[in-house]
Amino acid sequence: MSEIPIYYESRLVGRIHVRAEGPSFAYSPDWLQTKGAFPISVRMPLTHRPIDPHEFLSWAANLLPEAAHLRAVSLKLGASPEDVIGILSEIGRDTAGALSIGLPGTTSPGGWRPIPNDDDLERIIDELPNKPFLVGEDGVSMSLAGAQSKLGVAVNKRGELCIPVDGAPSTYILKPDAKDRLFGSVQNEAMCMVLARLCGLNAPQVTTGKAGSRTYFLVKRYDRIQDGERWRRLHQEDYCQALGRPPSAKYQNNQSGIPGPSLSEMFAVTRNVTQARDVMSLLDYVIFNIATCNTDAHAKNYSLMLSGRGAALAPIYDVLCADAWPNVTKNLAQRVGDKSRGAHLKKRHWERMAVECGLRPAGVVARVRDFVRQMRANLSSAAAEVSGMPAGPHVMMSAFESAIEERGKLLLLGLEEEGAVVTKPPSRKTPMAAPKKRATKKPAPQTQTAPKSPRRRR
Repeated sequence: MSEIPIYYESRLVGRIHVRAEGPSFAYSPDWLQTKGAFPISVRMPLTHRPIDPHEFLSWAANLLPEAAHLRAVSLKLGASPEDVIGILSEIGRDTAGALSIGLPGTTSPGGWRPIPNDDDLERIIDELPNKPFLVGEDGVSMSLAGAQSKLGVAVNKRGELCIPVDGAPSTYILKPDAKDRLFGSVQNEAMCMVLARLCGLNAPQVTTGKAGSRTYFLVKRYDRIQDGERWRRLHQEDYCQALGRPPSAKYQNNQSGIPGPSLSEMFAVTRNVTQARDVMSLLDYVIFNIATCNTDAHAKNYSLMLSGRGAALAPIYDVLCADAWPNVTKNLAQRVGDKSRGAHLKKRHWERMAVECGLRPAGVVARVRDFVRQMRANLSSAAAEVSGMPAGPHVMMSAFESAIEERGKLLLLGLEEEGAVVTKPPSRKTPMAAPKKRATKKPAPQTQTAPKSPRRRR
């Protein structure tokens, strides 16, 4: 049997115990006595008892990249893609959330290595498909979930983009253009995220950039916060982790043999571990993803923030308008009522979803109407803001705007449907109130000071 430690910065949180029956996890007795200690998952509360291997392995697998990127990482490391713990022990020092696997993480920007110039950044971006997260480079150990090319970076006081090494935290995520498959993806995601902010959603700071012939999207990590000269990690987990699903089951409809999370399950866990206002924020996220034609809003693209004071809904992220691209599915990641196409949604489908999720149908319908109108009113301002970012506008911008505008029209027309019948609506005192539950403390709002727009030395 071998043991692999898991740290929060320099503090030992617990140990992975690798046995023949699979890897289990046990919290450190010292961590259990630490003021402000948080669980690694809402499914794994602080306890002296070991966590079951099946439960832990499903949670751990969600920290790794997926598909071709996982295969590329495993080839570089000489490991099997199924060796979740072995791979994490090599690239898990800077992960989504607050944990470092294998070795402690640091809070110092002293481990940020500046990228010298645009040529070097362009080379790094070009190499990412075959070298995810710069795996194998001296001192680099990071892992980000998902199937999209991306890289954890930092921005130093001089505004330079940097590669974190030796356990230093990344503070931004860089996503290069996907010009061969998703033409205009950089401006698309930037526009959707700016639109989210303009509509009042909790959305992280974003910008775009250029490096030679490549463009990239840059988003500030909401699970990092500056504390004087240090950068502290904040813990999170995605909804696949919170619902005990492996990454292969992140879509409600999938061929993994494991049903993916439904909206009713996502609302249930949110209601059970957060405050009522987070349930309403989750509803806004769902509406926004559907109204922006984001068919990739699977369960790993929603997250919870975890602290010693409880859980809270994380900011919205990973939003792309898919309808402008003919090679991307039009099916939603989760069904609304019994429908899987956003363009086909009628009033009755929203009402059925409301009943399934424990919300008042009339309140949900009203919220959809108000929110879609707000989105349409802010769409041109979002596009203009993105056009003024360093990567500039894109020829696909008008197509992205048109797709969102058309989706908004269809959603509003669908709400005019007459004769919808809803059975057994839940009784609530307020239009969309969640059921009463045990009071929990909510993490205090996080205030962050955003660094200046990044620049690189030439």
